[in-house]
Amino acid sequence: MVRDRYIVHVDMDAFFAAIEQRDNPAWRGQPVVVGSDPKGGRGRGVVSTCSYEARKFGIHSAMPISTAYQKCPRAVFLPVDMEKYSLVSRQIHRVLYDFTPEIEPIGIDEAFLDISGSYHLFGTPRQTGVLIKKRIKEETGLIASVGLAPVKMVAKIASDFGKPDGLVEVTKEKLFDFLWPLEISKLWGVGVKTRQSLNEMGIRTIGHLAKKDVNELKKIFGVNGEHLWFLANGIDERDVEPETSAKSVSNETTFAKDTADQDEIDSSLMWLCEKVSGRLRSAGLKGRTITLKIRVTGFQTYTRAATIPEPTNFVDVLYQQIQNLYKNFKFRKKVRLVGVRVSNFVLSGFQGDLFKEKTDSKTEKIHQAVDAIKRKFGEDSIHRGRTNAGPNFIRAT
Repeated sequence: MVRDRYIVHVDMDAFFAAIEQRDNPAWRGQPVVVGSDPKGGRGRGVVSTCSYEARKFGIHSAMPISTAYQKCPRAVFLPVDMEKYSLVSRQIHRVLYDFTPEIEPIGIDEAFLDISGSYHLFGTPRQTGVLIKKRIKEETGLIASVGLAPVKMVAKIASDFGKPDGLVEVTKEKLFDFLWPLEISKLWGVGVKTRQSLNEMGIRTIGHLAKKDVNELKKIFGVNGEHLWFLANGIDERDVEPETSAKSVSNETTFAKDTADQDEIDSSLMWLCEKVSGRLRSAGLKGRTITLKIRVTGFQTYTRAATIPEPTNFVDVLYQQIQNLYKNFKFRKKVRLVGVRVSNFVLSGFQGDLFKEKTDSKTEKIHQAVDAIKRKFGEDSIHRGRTNAGPNFIRAT
């Protein structure tokens, strides 16, 4: 007998802003914007999260902070306190693990749970969702929205549908009643261009797509057309995948002013490589795929990646690859943001080319010494020379 699936999607409502309002009662009921410093409407960067009160002014996540300020100058603008938010996120995850070990975190403020094998311990699937919301509120003082459905995609849509403070259950019997009337843009994988193309075909709802000939969709959209047709028909076999370790380590920085100064860009790239390198060693990881992220004037964002034969967490190797990616990337606009990401991990005990072992051992000792200095005297106590001096020079302060 095949067991029915019950997938829960837990989504914290206005997470960063809600934490700040919880911790400062004077901000409750006020428009709160968490992100960069607006600097009176001249600030750089974007909105990370905003309260529901701020959303009434048209403010939303990823909006330029200067635009948010123009829409509501009286809002409470706060910096991102990721250490505090991460602590609360871990509290929430501990609550979720009391309901099932099958948890797939999606960022810091949401997660999928498969309660198919555990809901009977708490009553019905719906009663389990009620208890999850109740426990999160009791232990953190925060509100979560919950979606419950037989498949991941519908559970996600259901949690969004009920915001804020919602609990929406979509049973297997009512799946199409819920799904098919929704606008086609609610379907995973339908962006602006795909939506426009579907609209031109007369497809405006998920139900319209579900009733189309799958072969016609494949001819127009390729494999993605078939995938969207399956989703529209409630067919989503993706399991909840418990995440046992990080998939990537990254850091990025936004320049105070868009720049074409190659020394400034180069210095920032070295600094980012240092940050990522240190985080990798702290986690006991080495990676093979190194990615450069560039955002230019106008907010266009590009990524370029390289995969190297031997995994690494050495700053010099990261920087060399990032330099190559940057030099081979042709663009004319000024740079607004740069980022460095490493993925495709192995544990740092991995042994590659034995002839390199002796050299790598010396390099590892140098990195460990630098790490020790930073732990004792702070992150800014020692840097590679390219961050503010000549190449291959380490400066200590």
